[in-house]
Amino acid sequence: MDSEVTHDYHPFFRVYKDGHIERFIGTPFVPASDDSTVAVRSKDVVISNEPKVSARIFLPKTVTPNQKLPLLVYVHGGAFSIESAFSSLYYHYLTSLVADSNVVVVSVEYRLAPEHPIPACYDDTWTVMEWTARHSNGQGPDLWLNEHADFNRVFVAGDSAGANISHNVMVKYSNEGLGSVKILGMVLVHPYFGNKKPAKLWEYICPDSTGLDDPRLNPAAHPGLFAKLGKIRVLICTAENDHLRDRGWDYYEGLKKSGWGGEVEIVETEGEDHVFHLFNPKCEKAGVLMKLVTYFLNENKVDGSIVIMKKPVGSSLN
Repeated sequence: MDSEVTHDYHPFFRVYKDGHIERFIGTPFVPASDDSTVAVRSKDVVISNEPKVSARIFLPKTVTPNQKLPLLVYVHGGAFSIESAFSSLYYHYLTSLVADSNVVVVSVEYRLAPEHPIPACYDDTWTVMEWTARHSNGQGPDLWLNEHADFNRVFVAGDSAGANISHNVMVKYSNEGLGSVKILGMVLVHPYFGNKKPAKLWEYICPDSTGLDDPRLNPAAHPGLFAKLGKIRVLICTAENDHLRDRGWDYYEGLKKSGWGGEVEIVETEGEDHVFHLFNPKCEKAGVLMKLVTYFLNENKVDGSIVIMKKPVGSSLN
């Protein structure tokens, strides 16, 4: 094995001269569980064999026959290059979210960079959304989605790079639609976007990038894209100590100024860092963030008395 390094993007991955890739971080995979004793059932589905695309579906055990629940398409983060819908990190987070929110979740397993450069992650997520939309008439290949997903109450969400992917598939949805599927809102948690500063990782994993103002990287530089998003609700969550904090605020300000016609809220967690809620899910502020997302998915406003976070100027949160 050649030990010469050609590209080093610590703490995510390193590329060697012979082409092999070493990843530095990531959490172990855990199997889905359809055990009748668990509060949330889950299963894995293969959506495409070529390219290889799959998903993990979560369903609350408490659902009754033919009961329709909001549907969330979730996109995991990880710098476009690490983590998985099948990892313990996202299994535990989404299991908790489903239990608290009483929603159906389709968690996207997309191909990772650098082996699969951008736009593979966008294409794979859209493939999952198209597959999911096939169930809107109750005749799709998955029984859980046929029986329990309400395709008039669909949401898209993601953290970090997954938030970037969520935005980009929402732009595609606004242009092309998904049949009768009605997407009501989008949740962007600690989103990764550009800010006109050099983005060497992005340049490497997105060889067809048009530069720092590439609309996929820096949507705030393209207010016309915001105006096309449709009258959805958007929730942006930032963290005070997150190095990506300002990217979320730039997105919020760009959206507010675009005249797009939807509703946007931003809430910032004081004293916390990037995706703290995934790595410290038992802390008080992670619980508050979970409740915030739960309220949003159930189309409620957030009660400010329970939110131990900064409330931005001009926010309509009560």
